[in-house]
Amino acid sequence: MEVKYCTLYVNGNCYEFSVGTKFGQVRPEETLLETLRERLGLTGTKKSCDEGACGACTVIIDGDAVSSCMTLTINCDGKHIITVEGLQDPHTGELDPLQQTFIDEYAFQCGFCTPGVLMTTKALLMKNPHPTRKEIEDALSGNYCRCISQYHVLNAIEKIALKEES
Repeated sequence: MEVKYCTLYVNGNCYEFSVGTKFGQVRPEETLLETLRERLGLTGTKKSCDEGACGACTVIIDGDAVSSCMTLTINCDGKHIITVEGLQDPHTGELDPLQQTFIDEYAFQCGFCTPGVLMTTKALLMKNPHPTRKEIEDALSGNYCRCISQYHVLNAIEKIALKEES
């Protein structure tokens, strides 16, 4: 019997998993969220609604912001995935400018939604380094925050978008 494999490139590291129903294998129905949190220990990606509605589990897959709770791991074979842990510079330990701006602007309260908001924003800025406030609001429309810190979030993102113009 031929064993099938799934290769993921997560935060610059290559991971290969065998696919199947035996102990230790990635089940065909396993979500990327489960793989990231339970197999790779990348718990910055949050599990919340498990229906793709809140944005807490957002990661970047090949440049696009994606709900990892709605994405099967086996459908990510060969794809490049960035989680919130992957924003930090691996060599210097320095935070991504977006992360630092969120800290400087107090753009979070409880912080539960913050990783998803950061990843959605990072994907937006990778495609459009200078979005308008309306484009920022549209991009974040799938990210739910119960703490009502979105005005600080919007201000922080505008600040980073303007900073990149200088």
